[in-house]
Amino acid sequence: MARKLLLEHINVPGIHTLDVYRQKGGYRAVEKALKTLSPDEVVEEVKKSGLRGRGGAGFPTGMKWSFLAKPEGVARYLVCNADESEPGTFKDRYLMTHIPHALIEGMIVASFALGANTSYIYVRGEMMPQIRILERAIAEAKNAGFLGKNILGSGYDLELYVQPGGGAYICGEETALLESLEGKRGNPRIKPPFPAIAGLYGCPTVVNNVESIAAVVPIINDGGDEYAKVGIGRSTGTKLISASGNLVRPGVYEIELGLPVEEFIYSDEYCGGIANGKRLKATVAGGSSVPVLPANLTLKLANGEPRLMSYESLSEGGFATGTMMGSGGFIAFDEDQCIVRNTWNFARFYHHESCGQCSPCREGTGWMEKVLHRLEYGHGKMSDIDLLVDVSKKIEGNTICPLGDAAAWPVASAIRHFRDEFEWHVKEPVKSLDTNYGLANYAEPIAKAEVTTGN
Repeated sequence: MARKLLLEHINVPGIHTLDVYRQKGGYRAVEKALKTLSPDEVVEEVKKSGLRGRGGAGFPTGMKWSFLAKPEGVARYLVCNADESEPGTFKDRYLMTHIPHALIEGMIVASFALGANTSYIYVRGEMMPQIRILERAIAEAKNAGFLGKNILGSGYDLELYVQPGGGAYICGEETALLESLEGKRGNPRIKPPFPAIAGLYGCPTVVNNVESIAAVVPIINDGGDEYAKVGIGRSTGTKLISASGNLVRPGVYEIELGLPVEEFIYSDEYCGGIANGKRLKATVAGGSSVPVLPANLTLKLANGEPRLMSYESLSEGGFATGTMMGSGGFIAFDEDQCIVRNTWNFARFYHHESCGQCSPCREGTGWMEKVLHRLEYGHGKMSDIDLLVDVSKKIEGNTICPLGDAAAWPVASAIRHFRDEFEWHVKEPVKSLDTNYGLANYAEPIAKAEVTTGN
């Protein structure tokens, strides 16, 4: 069985309460950090662990913390990004629902390390049950002396607040989140300045994902070096994966990074294979914003080696034959799924969620949705396929925040790997309305790699 660092006690009755969480070793990291370590030593442990941001970007967490400006007499803030809105991702909601104190303990330790005396958990507005769970858990922690003034007699003060978001996907981008937290419209800011210099209320701020902050607890309990022994290479530790789609057992799984993708999909310990005895057609490995991969490139690299669930292995081959770990939203499509329809569905989402601040994203996402709708409903032309590629290139890299990239990558990768299916929708407009293309005629991964890099 894989080692569990975050979900080890997930099935213990009452683990959401302070008493049971304490019985299972909860808040030992707070006691250790506040009584035996300095803030800089906590940061150093996180650096040694090799922990990378679990929200999507994969940036080293300890390094991000070390960038925080520390001007004399200026407040600093830690903000937890719990605005989990990426289609296919639900791991943070799961963690907050079942083990809220793991997040709160991580917030206390991280706030201490950063010198923040006021911290916030910004939760997606639709997650009202999780907001209430967190508020109850914060009250329990405060009554037990883990929050408030002079925590555990250490002289360190911390107030922790839960802030509901407005239900906008764009507020998952850290600067849009900060704008929303300040009571403004959630539009991303132009960077620089970065939040580490001028974030919440113009003060130095660190924004981290729920899973990233919860992972600080086992790092402090066991030590950064021990944490770094779990995983593979620069992909250290464990990762929560939200598995959905056509799987026998969808759900949230904690894996050791470096697990073969094939084992994750087909082993009884994890997803148990493709539902109803079907064959795998494609996957989205890290949430809707990452490139889609056909089955052959999901299970193996272009050179034939097994693909692993790690930051490096998933991105091996670049966008020609690879994808990204992203937020860990793993969606599996079986042979009966239509790639054109799923791509249109993603495009609808990004068009709806674009804040409209940047014209390439505002206009481009709308055009992609319209053109994909044409193709899906039998009104498409062959020129529409290249038009989609052209529009995606004009969006990518030309916006203030990554939402434009997130909208462009799924479309470009779907056409790159499944162009014949798009062409079939044009050639067979009536048949494509009630019949799916299936698994026919897909190129081998090495051939695809040669064609792509040759351009």
